[in-house]
Amino acid sequence: MKIIDAHMHFSNIQALRQGAVDSRVDYSVAGLAKEYMESRVVGCICMGITETAPGLTPDKLAQTPMDADLAAPPLPMGVCLGINPHCLNKGALDKTREAIAVRSDIAGFKIYAGYYHVDINDPVYTSVYRLASEHNLAVAIHSGETYFKGGLLEYSRPLHVDKLAYAFPDMRIVICHLGFPWVMEACEMATKNPNVYVDISGLAVGSAAECDLMRTEPLIRDYFRQGLVFMNDYEKVIFGTDWPLIPVAPYIEACKALIPQTAWEDVFYNNALRVYGTAN
Repeated sequence: MKIIDAHMHFSNIQALRQGAVDSRVDYSVAGLAKEYMESRVVGCICMGITETAPGLTPDKLAQTPMDADLAAPPLPMGVCLGINPHCLNKGALDKTREAIAVRSDIAGFKIYAGYYHVDINDPVYTSVYRLASEHNLAVAIHSGETYFKGGLLEYSRPLHVDKLAYAFPDMRIVICHLGFPWVMEACEMATKNPNVYVDISGLAVGSAAECDLMRTEPLIRDYFRQGLVFMNDYEKVIFGTDWPLIPVAPYIEACKALIPQTAWEDVFYNNALRVYGTAN
């Protein structure tokens, strides 16, 4: 089975490098290529993020659009350009438009809700959503728990997506991380709104041991499965890892335990193509 990792990172961020140490992965082009080859991952969607000095993420000074600023791995990679609402002036928008015009790898935008203390429905983001709608690009929104302790969860609840989906019905929206811990809330957003999807990246963070726990512990596994079963629409579910915060192969196995085998082709490959339209 071919797989697309539709949520990963490849930026020179101190926290990502530390996360790679904790997860025991090789955070390099060679390390990523090896993991992907072993797991038949044929493409990926990278969430762009940058920092102006080590340890500043979420960095209010990082320039929009934030890119993946490490060398690309040797396989198709789409990029969701990161948006810093504190650096979202005309110059930043012009640079974003230019990137869309000259690059074929732009798959969408990434909104770091909760990390930046700005509501996703704040007017500061309106120009970005209009760009996404105009160019048929997806918008991935961080949702739920924040990896960095400076985040505020009031900004990262999946419920906020309801208003956004209503305001921009032609824009594809991906709720990242299944909204954990608001899993049912995230799945309801995808059920109610035709243009909303969920990804299952980052449900475990750490080493293979955390993946094994997610796969075998019923209280954890079924917590995630409950929302997916109630939603009962696996064309709305997109696989991603959140690499380098978790090793690829054991995370794939953990996610297989959440998804009926009849839906694996959609969740692990087809849905990413439909929503992000790249990395094929």
